[in-house]
Amino acid sequence: MISKVTWSEELEIGINVIDNQHRRIVDYINVLADLGEDAPRAQVAELIDSLVDYTYSHFAFEEALMEEAGYEYLTVHQRTHEAFNQRVQDLHQRFQTGEQIGSEIGQLLQTWLINHIMDDDRSYAPVVKREMPVVEAHDSGNWLSRTLHRFFN
Repeated sequence: MISKVTWSEELEIGINVIDNQHRRIVDYINVLADLGEDAPRAQVAELIDSLVDYTYSHFAFEEALMEEAGYEYLTVHQRTHEAFNQRVQDLHQRFQTGEQIGSEIGQLLQTWLINHIMDDDRSYAPVVKREMPVVEAHDSGNWLSRTLHRFFN
């Protein structure tokens, strides 16, 4: 059984666009928790597909942000994302063959997301804030707006 995740300031890294994406992933986890083990398979499939797709987009956006900021540990962060993506792909494959993996993927996302935010994401935040103060601006022509549109529209 998946327990819900309560968003708190402790999970924020101080970059609004990333914090908002993390909140959205938490929302997906919480919907998965609400569905429970007896949810219709089609409903679970749709949610898992959306969650996986959004998480992949988030990773790509995050990596583009780190690259633009010149974050020196980008490659290490990318490897962490790749390892996570492989675990999710394995679970997704099992789901497609008929296994019930809702709780397992929910637990993985909960544990991984919180650890990843608290450790890995907090490590790049100061660099991004220092090198890219424009990241918090909302000018439609800036890097942030163009990149958000590329990954999420």
